[in-house]
Amino acid sequence: MTTLSLVVPCYNEEETIKPFFEETNKVLKEMNLEQDTEFIFVDDGSKDKTLEILKELSAKEPTVHYISFSRNFGKEAALYAGLNKARGKYTAIMDADLQDPPALLPQMKESIEKDGFDCAATRRVDRKNEPPIRSFFARMFYKIMAKASNIEVVDGARDFRLMTRKYVDAILSLTEKNRFTKGIFPWVGFKTKWFEYENIERIAGATKWSFWTLFLYSIDGIIGFSTKPLAFSAISGILSMLISFIIIVALVIRKLMYVDCAIEGWASTICIMLFLAGLQLFAIGIIGIYLSKIYIEIKQRPIYIISEEN
Repeated sequence: MTTLSLVVPCYNEEETIKPFFEETNKVLKEMNLEQDTEFIFVDDGSKDKTLEILKELSAKEPTVHYISFSRNFGKEAALYAGLNKARGKYTAIMDADLQDPPALLPQMKESIEKDGFDCAATRRVDRKNEPPIRSFFARMFYKIMAKASNIEVVDGARDFRLMTRKYVDAILSLTEKNRFTKGIFPWVGFKTKWFEYENIERIAGATKWSFWTLFLYSIDGIIGFSTKPLAFSAISGILSMLISFIIIVALVIRKLMYVDCAIEGWASTICIMLFLAGLQLFAIGIIGIYLSKIYIEIKQRPIYIISEEN
């Protein structure tokens, strides 16, 4: 067993892999772990020269290992595959773009060894240089998660964390296909120490996370760790029925009291009908998302397929 395993998911990261390796190795030298660390790069079906660079690097460096998927399965699958292959006493997850500062590794390791923590995690304290609308929705997501689920998802939490062997084994014991790692981390429990740092720009390339992919990812997180959306749809239906009943009673009373009263308001009636129809579709949509997740799980397809590895 090596002391440290570094799991690094990669998707079109040809410009960042070598700088990441060099920068991280500098820190590992200071920790006297340069030869006692394994790098596990997971190529998530990249379309650039990521795999070629990983092969070159692994040919020169015995500590570098790589896994290449048959296609793009997503970051969650890459993380699971890397953790599955990790054999270190401690395992860290890091992004190749150096937005996760390797300089924090010594402090993180010390918190586990000396302070008795099972995990040392990181979070960004700001969102500098991020589009305002993206920052707004990110903060809203964390607030919704805090109220909709019974797990604590820390605002600004990164995947960058250092974990003990038992913590990693606990994560691997959850074999669900619809994975939301930011929720899985707190769900398994254990003692976690948080390290804060300011947002760091990518050293090269562009982010692979668009607003739309982040939005879908956030829905996966809410659906995966909460059943409250189902309760919300049911409550919305009950409230709509009560409001409709009150309106019907009011109209009947009005007609009885004023016999010649013509009931008007076709435009408002149509608006109410459209509102209720939209509410029904919204509720059906929520149920449909839950059913789709069940459908994917029961097919028991593998989380990823490996094309090649060293």
